[in-house]
Amino acid sequence: MASIALTLLPGPDLVFVVIQSVSNGAKIGFSIAIGLVSGLIVHTTLAATGLSIVIAQSEWAMKGIQYAGAAYLFYLAFQAAKSTSSPISMNGNEQVSPSFWKRWKVGFFMNVLNPKVSLFFIAFFPQFILSESDLTVATQMVFLGGIFMTQAILIFGIVCLLAAKLTPFLRSDRFWQYTKWMNVGVLSILGLGLLLG
Repeated sequence: MASIALTLLPGPDLVFVVIQSVSNGAKIGFSIAIGLVSGLIVHTTLAATGLSIVIAQSEWAMKGIQYAGAAYLFYLAFQAAKSTSSPISMNGNEQVSPSFWKRWKVGFFMNVLNPKVSLFFIAFFPQFILSESDLTVATQMVFLGGIFMTQAILIFGIVCLLAAKLTPFLRSDRFWQYTKWMNVGVLSILGLGLLLG
């Protein structure tokens, strides 16, 4: 329940997936969502092995990841700003979409290059570790990570489908111009958040 509540909070990842689903369709939004959730495997592994604590205690490592993540988000914002306003052509057919793997990589690196996710896992997971359990702490962390990822992909999938339902009704160039710059804005805010956080 705690994981579901946290996933449903209107954070930047959810907003980004919604914008992508509305402007490019459910498949694009969902491929980014799968990338975001796949990135959690890295953070879960780091938390389970204790490496995330080591990284968190190393100022240069944290800063390095932080700056790399910010640079990547600014790059995505720049790419979004260069894109055409509407993914829907004048005859009502969708333009050719980028491959699944290209969009998956966007979500994956957005997640992996955000050190705040690792710090969140360090703070969140231990609250649910059972000291009396026969399972090791690392095993429990992996199990908790699996639960978090499962509910996250289910919720993201539902959000993508609901958001994409709007797409056929949105043929206005002005609307796509707004969503384009909202996309740029969200990515830029994410980048600034990492840079200044």
